[in-house]
Amino acid sequence: MSDPSAEQGVPPSAPEPTPSAARRQTWVATDGTQVAKKADVTRRFLALVIDIVIAAILSVIPFLGNLLAAAYLLLRDGFDFAFMDHRSVGKRLMRLRPVCDDGSPVTLEVSARRNWPLAVMSLALFLGVVPVLGFVIRPLGAAAGIVLVVLEGYFAFNDEHGLRWGDGLAGTRIVETES
Repeated sequence: MSDPSAEQGVPPSAPEPTPSAARRQTWVATDGTQVAKKADVTRRFLALVIDIVIAAILSVIPFLGNLLAAAYLLLRDGFDFAFMDHRSVGKRLMRLRPVCDDGSPVTLEVSARRNWPLAVMSLALFLGVVPVLGFVIRPLGAAAGIVLVVLEGYFAFNDEHGLRWGDGLAGTRIVETES
């Protein structure tokens, strides 16, 4: 069967944009307003510092501390506690909000996809308690964690819309909020 538009001399329509291309063109906040600029990188960095301090405090708890720190870093944007409201404590204080591309709040699952590159180091420190294997896991995990954090920062700073690798994996972005 032939395409009727091709028979009439009409050129075929342009292909649909890929989801990632469409995602980079349409930016809508949870209240339905268009978001044209990326969230302030300095505020994002300060939010990360606050969250790392919280994770560091959690990590001093004997034995499970590093696991709790990794869990916080991994799931922090999906908690639905009133004082967090689907964002980390750092983002709340810096008036930032991670949102899914459709404008919906970030869930625990989406938060895990978004933040796993930043939780690698804490998880490696937790697994470092394993006898013998811990001597290999800790330094490799710490090195991998540092590389991932640097790469994530590079992407957030240099991407036109402030997307880091984790945002691309989870289909999220950071928007600035009034509260």
